[in-house]
Amino acid sequence: METKVITEKQDLTYLQWTRARNSSGTAGSFLKAFSELKNTKIYYKLSNYDAIRGVVGHESVNEIIVDRLLTKLGIDHLHYQLIHADILAEGRKIETWLCASKDFKRRGESKIALDQLYSSEKEQDESPLDFCVRRGWSSYVWEMLLVDFLILNRDRHGANIEILRNSRLKTFRPAPLFDHGLSLVCRCEDKDALAAFDVMEDRPVQCFVGSRSTWENLKLIPRDSLPAVDPLRESDRNDIFAGLDEALPAPWLDKIWEMIWKRWCAYEAFCDQKRLDG
Repeated sequence: METKVITEKQDLTYLQWTRARNSSGTAGSFLKAFSELKNTKIYYKLSNYDAIRGVVGHESVNEIIVDRLLTKLGIDHLHYQLIHADILAEGRKIETWLCASKDFKRRGESKIALDQLYSSEKEQDESPLDFCVRRGWSSYVWEMLLVDFLILNRDRHGANIEILRNSRLKTFRPAPLFDHGLSLVCRCEDKDALAAFDVMEDRPVQCFVGSRSTWENLKLIPRDSLPAVDPLRESDRNDIFAGLDEALPAPWLDKIWEMIWKRWCAYEAFCDQKRLDG
């Protein structure tokens, strides 16, 4: 799916929304739906939904921001569309922005959450991180820890890391990185909260393979295994935020870029120091 923003309002009132996890790339408790046309499934996810206030978050916008960021960095990930649409949720018609993605499974593959695979196949006293390294997924994990530091991802629990297995070929591979909605300034609902938000604060997060700190998780990456990503540039802001001015007010976009850029600069300094220490 090409990453793009559909600003012309679409009629998606036919979608049936549920909180049940029913698709690749839509883990969590947010309302989700899917459609199928010509054997192609498209999965949809809303931002934070409140039964009284309606859609109150901007997690769907975060998904496409992170999608574009990871494209700039050259990191494999799930691609999204951001769609302006009318929907029906719990009998209410709501105008909102939602994100859509395709299934990332290949023919013959099934999916299993990393925490489930770890529970069934770990060795004695083996940590989730050591389990991933043993299975040959270390480079994937190091890139994931970098991404989660840059965007302050609060929600990398064991079901938000999926493993795709082909029983016939007896292969396993990590799914492309997905589900980045609970990141950036996702909990800033007003300008006061936004102004008070410290983009470099090391807030507690969920991370199945690491700790509650994205900064400490970054330190888990060995010096000789720092991800070889393409460098981020200040000029990339225009591409990352193209077409999003209708979906999210300018102060939020400004704060998000401040977070991404300052954390990228901190990561570059971290890499330089790590090389010097080595």
